[in-house]
Amino acid sequence: RSTWETIEQIRTAGVTVLLVTHFMDEAERLCDRVMVIDQGRVAAIDSPSGLIRRTGSEQTLRFRPSVPTDDAVLVALSEVVTVHRDGSQVVITGTGNVVQAVSSLLAQRGVIAEDLRVDQTSLEDAYLDLTNRSDTAANSASEER
Repeated sequence: RSTWETIEQIRTAGVTVLLVTHFMDEAERLCDRVMVIDQGRVAAIDSPSGLIRRTGSEQTLRFRPSVPTDDAVLVALSEVVTVHRDGSQVVITGTGNVVQAVSSLLAQRGVIAEDLRVDQTSLEDAYLDLTNRSDTAANSASEER
């Protein structure tokens, strides 16, 4: 973490820093521009947020509703792409301000989203998409090391 702080201070002072890393969370936090290199070729160059937008800016909400909810009401929200159930959990994917839209709807209906978790597309997701790798392939490669 202290190395990250040092890099941020140097960058803030206007000095260009060239950082080579395999850690996508590090690149997402520290880099203004990222070059993804796949098998010796440049796959993409953009800001971390630009690379993430290329992959899709979907968010996933997971929660257990405090009372039964009608999936059709959730699907009707313009920000919602899909709604499905995983046991007692409702899993919603959406774009834009889906968290606020779903939260407002649930609050209007007196529903509490218990154990709420929100996942967003990350630079890691963008990397896997840009290099045509699946999570399984990436995990297999790291296990072989």
